[in-house]
Amino acid sequence: MLNEADFMTLVRLAPLVSIDLVVTDGNRRILVGRRRNRPAQDTWFVPGGRIAKDESLDTAFRRIVHNELGVASAERSSARLYGVFEHRYDDNFAGAPGFGTHYIVLAYAMSLSGTVPIGRFDQHSGYQWLLADELLAREDVHENTKAYFR
Repeated sequence: MLNEADFMTLVRLAPLVSIDLVVTDGNRRILVGRRRNRPAQDTWFVPGGRIAKDESLDTAFRRIVHNELGVASAERSSARLYGVFEHRYDDNFAGAPGFGTHYIVLAYAMSLSGTVPIGRFDQHSGYQWLLADELLAREDVHENTKAYFR
């Protein structure tokens, strides 16, 4: 685990690799959470997280599903690779001036029942299910989330 100074250097100098979860409920609705943290703070975004060094994709997927959704068990093999995306942000996790954040994102599509209790409120201040056209029409949904549905 990197300390904050080392992580700041990494964010300044290199792209991060992450997994985003494109979660649907079987009724064509997509799950979004209102982000508490930078980058993209205070916008609606699909759940996701960074992959740690030496962490396998399967382990990262299970951890991110648990950390972002509060779902105890999910396997990457039960999800579908939605695509590889590139996300760039003007800011960074610390709000430090002079550099943004660059992610290479492995997006995975998965389905959960709309009745499954979801939530890790340390990551998101709220969650909602939106149809793709609703998501695309809203100004408070981040552009990087909208890109998954264009």
